[in-house]
Amino acid sequence: MTIGLLGRKVGMTQVFAADGTSVPVTVLAIEPNTVTKLRTPEQDGYTAVQLGIEAGKRRLNKPDQGQFKGELPACAVVREFRVDSVDGMTLGQTLDVSLFAEGELVDVVGVSKGKGFAGTIKRHSFQRGPETHGADHHREPGSIGAGTTPGRVYKGTRMAGHMGVDRVTVQKASVVRADGALNVLLIKGSVPGAINSLISVSKSVEI
Repeated sequence: MTIGLLGRKVGMTQVFAADGTSVPVTVLAIEPNTVTKLRTPEQDGYTAVQLGIEAGKRRLNKPDQGQFKGELPACAVVREFRVDSVDGMTLGQTLDVSLFAEGELVDVVGVSKGKGFAGTIKRHSFQRGPETHGADHHREPGSIGAGTTPGRVYKGTRMAGHMGVDRVTVQKASVVRADGALNVLLIKGSVPGAINSLISVSKSVEI
């Protein structure tokens, strides 16, 4: 349970290491995150830090207006990070990419791209059926269970259906570069989500 940052996925590119090798990276635009709320066991039953970004980009409802009254910026996006302690954290404090160092391992969370309604071959990597000798079930799933026993289809049987738009976590991704001047974070490899989708990055915890 560690603090993290919120940002947006910009896209992928490549950078070159000192030895000249090409490193594929995902660029994350991470503006300074504002501490908008501190959760404590005495008041909320758990310990967490709520961070907000994109101030002034959304019309707030009445509860949000009550939270952001005063000196706090009216953030359009807020998320919480469970932490062990909120000591040293204050309302209105800002956190930026300097929280991470080059070579550090992080966990990146995003929502995967939506693929719509997909069949079993695309969704679950099923094998296709024969395409010769009169076969007419090239991409059908095949049997989904026995008849008399159990006489029903088990829950969780892999079938065609909605694919994507799932919460996906990439664990122990490496930070290639943290640029405080441009407010960008370069993560080695791919990161779940479409361009401009919301991403959260937190330090990996050794288990």
